[in-house]
Amino acid sequence: MPVLSYVAIPRSGAKNELLKVLNSMEYCEAFPADNEDILVLVTDTPDKNTDKELHAQLENLPTLESLSMTFGYNDEQPLGEGDGYEGQ
Repeated sequence: MPVLSYVAIPRSGAKNELLKVLNSMEYCEAFPADNEDILVLVTDTPDKNTDKELHAQLENLPTLESLSMTFGYNDEQPLGEGDGYEGQ
């Protein structure tokens, strides 16, 4: 199950609208930043295919200027495959 977090930058003047849209989408939870005109978006999808579909929907949001991933976790990845714990 991929759990990802993003910094979402809305188009000018669209922060509240983007927040409402993101929170209405399945697998999404968004929070406004206290000191910036940005949002934090956390997604939690059941599998990689659903995650890809969700990302495609996010890319097409007219109120979204930019989306930058800040953290990603996938519990389907076995320990030791590119996670920094090789050989342990």
